[in-house]
Amino acid sequence: MTPELKSRIESLIQTNKVFVFMKGSKFMPQCGFSNNVVQILGTLGVPFETFDILSDDEMRQGIKEYSNWPTIPQVYINGEFVGGSDILIQLYQKGELQQLVEVALAS
Repeated sequence: MTPELKSRIESLIQTNKVFVFMKGSKFMPQCGFSNNVVQILGTLGVPFETFDILSDDEMRQGIKEYSNWPTIPQVYINGEFVGGSDILIQLYQKGELQQLVEVALAS
């Protein structure tokens, strides 16, 4: 991964409390897993930003290397990698996602 790409990724996740690398956008998800994440965050009323990895092949590969996670979407809260769709669903069902988000937004 180039230093420039790493810097781009870090800038995105550090300037947004909740950030999602996904297929499509929060307004038009392009896969079911990305849609799951958008729906969960929307249900919680969480402000979040997204990056459409379909628009940038370098970023699409780079984010997988950066997080050491092979799939998309990837959710970052307070600059920390949380996981993908399945992990977000589990955290949401346990009530833990709301706590993570509240702490992030309060900091």
